[in-house]
Amino acid sequence: MEGNPPIMRRSALAAIAAIGSATLLVAGCSKADDNKDDNGGSSAAANAATKGVVNASDKKGGTLTYELSDVPDSFDPGNTYYAYMYNFSRLYARPLMTFEPAAGSKGNTLVPDLAASKGVPSDGGKTWTYKLRSGLKYQDGTAITSKDVKYAVERSNFARDVLSLGPNYFQQFLVGGDKYKGPYKDKSAKGLASIATPDDTTIVFHLKTAFQEFDYLVAAPQTAPVPQAKDNGVDYVKNIVSSGSYQFQSYQDGKQAVLVRNKNWDPKTDPLRKQLPDKIVVNLKVNPETVDKDVLAGDAIDLGGAGVQSATQAQVLTDASKKANTDNAYGGRLVYMAINTKVKPFDNVACRKAVEYAINKVSVQTAEGGPIRGDIATTVLPPDIPGYTKSDVYASTGNKGDVAKAKEQLKACGKTSINTNITARSDRPQEVDAATAIINSLKAVGINATLKQYPSGKYFTDYSGVPKFTEQQNIGLIMMQWGADWPSGYGFEQQILNGQAISQSGNTNLSQYNNKTVNDLLSKAIGTQDATERNSLYTQIDKQTMDDAVLVPLTYFKVLLYRPTNYTNLVSTSAFSGQYDYLNIGVASK
Repeated sequence: MEGNPPIMRRSALAAIAAIGSATLLVAGCSKADDNKDDNGGSSAAANAATKGVVNASDKKGGTLTYELSDVPDSFDPGNTYYAYMYNFSRLYARPLMTFEPAAGSKGNTLVPDLAASKGVPSDGGKTWTYKLRSGLKYQDGTAITSKDVKYAVERSNFARDVLSLGPNYFQQFLVGGDKYKGPYKDKSAKGLASIATPDDTTIVFHLKTAFQEFDYLVAAPQTAPVPQAKDNGVDYVKNIVSSGSYQFQSYQDGKQAVLVRNKNWDPKTDPLRKQLPDKIVVNLKVNPETVDKDVLAGDAIDLGGAGVQSATQAQVLTDASKKANTDNAYGGRLVYMAINTKVKPFDNVACRKAVEYAINKVSVQTAEGGPIRGDIATTVLPPDIPGYTKSDVYASTGNKGDVAKAKEQLKACGKTSINTNITARSDRPQEVDAATAIINSLKAVGINATLKQYPSGKYFTDYSGVPKFTEQQNIGLIMMQWGADWPSGYGFEQQILNGQAISQSGNTNLSQYNNKTVNDLLSKAIGTQDATERNSLYTQIDKQTMDDAVLVPLTYFKVLLYRPTNYTNLVSTSAFSGQYDYLNIGVASK
């Protein structure tokens, strides 16, 4: 999941240190009327929201405001791949499974949402059956059925020419998925035969191969129900039909979304949601400095969840009262630079290795905001993901790069210099700064990279995620953040390393890496029941990828969030990159 994103995970080691025990979870909670500050809310110690729920309250009313410096890829639950949208979409779109609203690593715990219980596997893990809860309704009062879930999966995975932004796991693994053309081209009522709905509350998935982690897959918003009669393709984002506790009152593309309570949401069918604010407002394309200002004033939450800007970071860390309202959570994701194997001369592994050796990772870490923003990375898998093994294939003294070895590899690929372009997201200043640091490192060895900046909202749809565009524009290097779609090696590696995941738009395998050994290992791993054996395969994939030098690990990401004191139920969750869980945030003062 692309980090800002699709689901990025926090370090398990950090989670253990932060949480320690269930006792700490209780101790980390504070009631809404304790420790009142000028904003009418409460304050707690630094990192309190990584240990438990801060400012816990069931108080209803008020307006909750989110701000975002750009626009999301889409509010459509079937057409998004940013972690913060996976997080936020649960307010209006209920998937079959979801993650427990809890602090730290406990937030990785899967719980039933639209489904009444976890999936029931059969046929060695090739068939998965789910029963829906009874009494489920859309915002208009009509019943939610298993056919609506089936349709949601079909539209999100099999109409890639219309909805291309989310992952395509279902397309890859369902029987007949390689031939089905999707509901916009297939006008038959039957749809994809390998998704069966024997009755209105039962849905059965038939897979080509065993998939031992399927419950994680159906936690994606792609399984949130969509009534076929109300779907109008890419324009569904303008009239999303809610299955959650909130529904859209208005939507202005690129400007604002306003959500209000869904009156047909029944808490008896939903043990997870509280439906606290009267209204939820999302303001888009807000200047990043303004976002920070509003967050510090207690007037907004940064929807992107990427943390405060560098200038604000210095401000809050040097002020004891402000620092107490910060949460420094491990984002469970990797900051890296993809090397495009389809753009010459990076089709030559020696040229790619020259890049690996050239980069001063300390300068990149500093540009991102220092150690508080992440530890220096040397592997594909972060330390919290099963399969991680400490390794440093391109080691250099002090992680500052090795100019001599870089020039040696450059010579081996028949070059004395290289001219290329590097992309970064224009609305992410730290990413731009990191790319600039990389440019300076590369220049020292004869690799001349020119920075190209593109907005987050279109980064994958129009620019860096469009292979033809990158090849036409000589884009050899691409800045990226990534985290596990679920907490396993497969959940992390599949969409960025599997050749089958390469798509012509919305692509996240930015290196266009298509190695048969890696593809086969991924396929073998997901069907392997024994967890230890499965994790060893993920380690092999990591090693092969680094040997092939298709990406440069930069840092294991950490996020510095500022906790607005007049909002309630703030808890940093591993399930969504260390972001606050958006499911039950309320307003302490109206």
